[in-house]
Amino acid sequence: MSAVPLPPTTAPTTPAAPPLPAQIGKYRVLGRLGEGATSEVYLGFDDFQGRQVAIKRVRAAAAGGDPMDGHYSERFFAAEAALVGRLQHPNVVQILDAVPDPVAPYLVMEYVAGSTLRPYCRADQLLPLELVVEIGFKCAMALGYVYRQGLIHRDVKPANLLAVLTNGVVTDVKISDFGSVLNLGSDVTQVHRVGSLAYMSPEQLDGSTLDSRADMYSLGAVLYHLIAGRPLFDAQTQSAMMHQIYHADPAPLVDLRAGVSAGLDAVIQRALAKNPDERYADWGEFAQALSGLVTTQQVPRGRIQDVLDSERFTLLRTLEFFQSFGDVELWEVVHRARWQRFNFGHALYRKGQEGNSFHIIAQGEVEVFRDGNRVAKLGSGTSVGEMAYLAPSDELKRHSTDVIVTKPATTISFTPDSLMQVSANCRHLFHDSFIRVLVRRLHAAHEAIAHPRRIL
Repeated sequence: MSAVPLPPTTAPTTPAAPPLPAQIGKYRVLGRLGEGATSEVYLGFDDFQGRQVAIKRVRAAAAGGDPMDGHYSERFFAAEAALVGRLQHPNVVQILDAVPDPVAPYLVMEYVAGSTLRPYCRADQLLPLELVVEIGFKCAMALGYVYRQGLIHRDVKPANLLAVLTNGVVTDVKISDFGSVLNLGSDVTQVHRVGSLAYMSPEQLDGSTLDSRADMYSLGAVLYHLIAGRPLFDAQTQSAMMHQIYHADPAPLVDLRAGVSAGLDAVIQRALAKNPDERYADWGEFAQALSGLVTTQQVPRGRIQDVLDSERFTLLRTLEFFQSFGDVELWEVVHRARWQRFNFGHALYRKGQEGNSFHIIAQGEVEVFRDGNRVAKLGSGTSVGEMAYLAPSDELKRHSTDVIVTKPATTISFTPDSLMQVSANCRHLFHDSFIRVLVRRLHAAHEAIAHPRRIL
């Protein structure tokens, strides 16, 4: 009997990626950004709006295959679809559109150029400590905004935090993926016990009633990972991990990374308390604790030497001019304003100069002179240049006084073009503040005329 020759052995091949669809709905597909267990994410282009977008499409198999997979995919899609146009915050990815296609439903979101924070959890790619604190502050403020909308994210983890890169350096962060969100105002039955185990709070594990402090624990776990280069807890089995979450104390951060102060460690450890009542009372308190680490110099300043966004935000909160601004509008000011420092003697404006900008004094002092005579002294929290800026005619746009820095000053300035880059609501708040300033000045002028001896 002759031997039958065996077929030649071949090396296993990696299955080729499926071809890109040319179009998803009205959006042109430019590339593939990533994929998950039940969905794929594409880079698309919205020709009508002239912008790039991210398109998250549920796989057809998940949508119409296994009934259980389809059930959960449908719920997660519906949770995010309900938020279209609802979340407007500079540190939250906007959900722009949702199409419940019967075969492969998809979401259209703001495209963020960069990566997630996952790579920066590795011991060889750790971010500077002050940048981790800055990220924590921005996420705390954003999650506070989300909670005020009646939402609990429930899946705060590095993979759902997008790092915005500028010249390869992380400069901002945006919270994404609201598929696991708990909508406190919805009457629809919602999926419970969702999230990622490594960042899940004890109360989330046992199905207790949740509030914002569940997300607070998760953010604390993310910051711990970013600082230490290792997760909060690590175990070979799910049951062992759950036991650690319930019972084990996190290792002190001061022992895991050089430069971690006792203050920084204490702020993170409090967010990670097993009992929600022992965490921060709300997001504002957590954010304030993080920003306080910067202002009290409890985090080392490495390669980031400029003023941090968190410092600017905290400063704006103290200024009377911005007293009616909400968090979202203050972040717009932080990002859109021109922040400048001026030394003693610098002239912000000269008489006869045409005005196309205004300044809000954040720190320091200026004096106003008309024909050599001092007519006003202005400190932090007030504005200068707004009369020429708001004037209806070119002739009135010319400054009638000299405005001189008499104590080294930091100012926040806008031009007509830069102010148009903020939201309509933010511009409305600027105009309200200008009216308050002008009313006070008119009242002071009236008092000077009616009761000249009262005015020094």
